[in-house]
Amino acid sequence: MPSQQALVRRPGPRLAEGLVTHIDRRPVDPALALRQWEGYVQALRDHGWQLTEVPPADDCPDAVFVEDTMVVYRDVALITRPGADSRRPETRAARAAAEALGCSVTEIRAPGTLDGGDVLKTGDTVHVGRGGRTNAEGIRQLRSVFEPLGATVVAVPVSRVLHLKSAVTALPDGTVIGYPPLVDDPGVFPRFRPVPEESGAHVVLLGGDKLLMAAGAPRTAELFAGLGYHPVPVDIGEFEKLEGCVTCLSVRLRELHA
Repeated sequence: MPSQQALVRRPGPRLAEGLVTHIDRRPVDPALALRQWEGYVQALRDHGWQLTEVPPADDCPDAVFVEDTMVVYRDVALITRPGADSRRPETRAARAAAEALGCSVTEIRAPGTLDGGDVLKTGDTVHVGRGGRTNAEGIRQLRSVFEPLGATVVAVPVSRVLHLKSAVTALPDGTVIGYPPLVDDPGVFPRFRPVPEESGAHVVLLGGDKLLMAAGAPRTAELFAGLGYHPVPVDIGEFEKLEGCVTCLSVRLRELHA
């Protein structure tokens, strides 16, 4: 059985100062963001996930987006070197949390940069977005770590959004889903299904037919229900103001063994 371990990190007091790159800045309500984060965390718990809370990094406004700190394949955690200098202190405590869960840990080294949000895994295929936060050297290092473990690493362009998973994620059957205006090249994915809303492009596979997704994509939820899936909506509107989505608020570790 796949493990259902996940890392999360609560939003800090400087959340509203988080970086934005491809959208206009809008005011963020930290108190509302905390309530939304708690709802997100509860949804994971309600579906059997065991959560480890990474210690807060209150001086790092973007630290709640914990997925960017690592990429996990099988039981190996590759600690990232974020493309934004201000985010690099976020990785230390995340690394310690991965080690405590029994992961084998390695890391991206300079001059490589890699954000976890740029990595989409579908089976043993690992798509990596090369864009503003992840560079060619970061992709080369990721390939050198994961390909000996059986992964096939495929680099794809990212120019219209912050991260690859800001544009696409994947359904349980491996079909990649995305909002077409934000996807550089849908043809790089063997199976691609367009969705009608930007926030509908992001799902977390909770197990079975259940898909965690943003509450702001009702038409996409209806589409998924028609395909036989069970959408589980959560409100993450305050995080969407910072280019966040349901994937980047946790690190899912599906292949750990006790």
